[in-house]
Amino acid sequence: MKFSTLFAGCLFVAVVATPAAAQKSVYTAVLNGSGEAPANASPGVGSATVTIDPSLHTMRVQESFSGLLAGVTAAHIHCCTAVSDTGTAGVATTTPTFTDFPSGVAAGTYDHTFDMTQASSYNAAFITASGGVNGAFEALVAGLNGGSAYANIHTSVFPSGEISGFLHAAPVPEPETYAMLLAGLAFISMAARRRRI
Repeated sequence: MKFSTLFAGCLFVAVVATPAAAQKSVYTAVLNGSGEAPANASPGVGSATVTIDPSLHTMRVQESFSGLLAGVTAAHIHCCTAVSDTGTAGVATTTPTFTDFPSGVAAGTYDHTFDMTQASSYNAAFITASGGVNGAFEALVAGLNGGSAYANIHTSVFPSGEISGFLHAAPVPEPETYAMLLAGLAFISMAARRRRI
């Protein structure tokens, strides 16, 4: 009886949790000098993860970086290039830099969630070009989905950007993965029931 209850509980959690997880979109990028336009020989490296929650209208930005040739002067997301994975675009997010982003350092980490219903989460020019805050959110999400938005970290040695990388949707588990998990749980439940008999 315990395994049947456990199986039913796991099935309920999987069914309830799956739609909530599916609502968020996660985008990642590797940041380096070769990702800049034009490319540079910076030894700096980093990573960026951007999580969009359309139901809450939030954007969580997580970045880590090290090895920069000078201290950070600014960091933000640029959007939207004419062609995915190439070119440059204006700053879409908070200017002059992300709220509370580490400044004047060559290495660090960052984790901040932005309320994308607030004009302060964007560059004013991006809001104007997008027809308002709602349009700016839609344009940024479209740029992320289309591979035409990139994360960029600027330093005093490279004022236009020392390391950057285009953001792309992170792989998510296929529905078949969940089905296999549930099938495995069902098998364990049946095996446990047979042992009791």
